[in-house]
Amino acid sequence: MTEIEQLLTRVADKARNIHPWGWTSLPEPVEPAAVTRAEAALGFTLPPLLASLYLRVGDGGFGPEYGLLPLLDSSPSGEPAAVTQYLANRESARKDPDWPWPEGVLPISHWGCAMYACVDCRSPRSTVLLFEPNADDADHAWYVDAPSLTHWLHAWIDGTGWYEETSEDMDLAPWPDFRTRTAQAATP
Repeated sequence: MTEIEQLLTRVADKARNIHPWGWTSLPEPVEPAAVTRAEAALGFTLPPLLASLYLRVGDGGFGPEYGLLPLLDSSPSGEPAAVTQYLANRESARKDPDWPWPEGVLPISHWGCAMYACVDCRSPRSTVLLFEPNADDADHAWYVDAPSLTHWLHAWIDGTGWYEETSEDMDLAPWPDFRTRTAQAATP
């Protein structure tokens, strides 16, 4: 069994026991056609591990805090789908250039207070970023949550993420690529 297979098994085991949206069971995984539709709407491919989470574990509802967003359809509690949220964020950024949303940065989990965990689908390691819009400006709203989606999932499983009570003193580093990535997106 590969390291990714082991991680998916551990995620699935933990996901079966935690239901942040108040569900009594985990949502069913999506069909491969749903991933294809999501990628077509987004204009980029999902990282293989993220696609595997949706295809093999469930359509959201597991993970830190409120859990992963569903891929295409809103949750029963009204939580927007990841694709819908991404497209809304990109549209909002076009209307307010002071708050650009980087191309390829997919929100995957809502923390509350408009904060999101996001996967940088353009980074080779699928870096997980924290979008914290309660800052004074967009330059101070993006942080590196985990160097990879793999690390982010391990932190959730192991209870070592910054959001855990035992990790109160953990500071997240600013995302150094924010301005570069948003400047590229703004270039005609």
